[in-house]
Amino acid sequence: MSENEVRERGQDGSKGSPGAKGRDPQFEAYLEKEAMGRRMSQVKHRILVLSGKGGVGKSTVACYMAVSLARTGKRVGLLDVDIHGPSIPKMLGLEGRSIDAVDNAMLPISFGDNLKVMSMGFLLTHQEDAVIWRGPLKMSAIKQFLKDVEWGPLDYLIIDSPPGTGDEPLSVCQLIPARQEDSVFLDGAVVVTTPQELALLDVKKSITFCRKLQMPVLGVIENMSGFVCPKCGEVTEIFKSGGGERMAAEMGVPFMGRIPIDPRIVEAGDVGESFQQAYGNSPTAAAFNKAVQPILDMEKETPAAEKKA
Repeated sequence: MSENEVRERGQDGSKGSPGAKGRDPQFEAYLEKEAMGRRMSQVKHRILVLSGKGGVGKSTVACYMAVSLARTGKRVGLLDVDIHGPSIPKMLGLEGRSIDAVDNAMLPISFGDNLKVMSMGFLLTHQEDAVIWRGPLKMSAIKQFLKDVEWGPLDYLIIDSPPGTGDEPLSVCQLIPARQEDSVFLDGAVVVTTPQELALLDVKKSITFCRKLQMPVLGVIENMSGFVCPKCGEVTEIFKSGGGERMAAEMGVPFMGRIPIDPRIVEAGDVGESFQQAYGNSPTAAAFNKAVQPILDMEKETPAAEKKA
């Protein structure tokens, strides 16, 4: 999808939008902020999922965190802000679904009774289309996802960002500040890593990113921590384990748990099936359920999050 196509669809925020010419930019920004505040005020908790390293299974963790929360009866939204490589629709078997609009609002795609999903993947004409955008256009698209999607009342909005500390996570943090004195704010970030030292070095940058933006770190999840044999259930430490927990202790942030490698996660994702629904009794499904417990506890008490600097 090119920049010209975006402008034709009115997604650049001003160019090509009827009636925009001659308006005061400051007034436009005020109206957008008010609209976003009204939309996000319907969400009790807003959580960003980060990783400074690609290939650690961050989207898998974000996806199945959302599914685990929804299976407890919570109303959950899952927003995929990976503009260039949206993978959430494939993981949940929602590929090919298109977005409907009502009263100038986009309607998210439902997955089961309690989970609503929005992703750039739903807006592509063909799944193999490349989104070739610079930072300002990505910022505009993320703003629309937050401002113009009719999420309705939610207990949690899980925001899955691409690897690194670039445009997408920064845009989310600029649009929804972490300052709790604001009426709408980010509750914090969940940081995903794998046990290897190479991954841990990059993931530490995500924690530094959060600190610079004064955003609490709700916890670290160590993914791919051991391999679960699908036949006997024995766990083998392929990539070692415990590195994420040690890193969390060094950085002074909570540790939320370990998620072992399970080949059935790949199988479920490839066929677009919820892993928890298909293998709810597996050790990996139990690990996901345990990892989201601190997030569920946010409903009844202040989370054990990193104190702001």
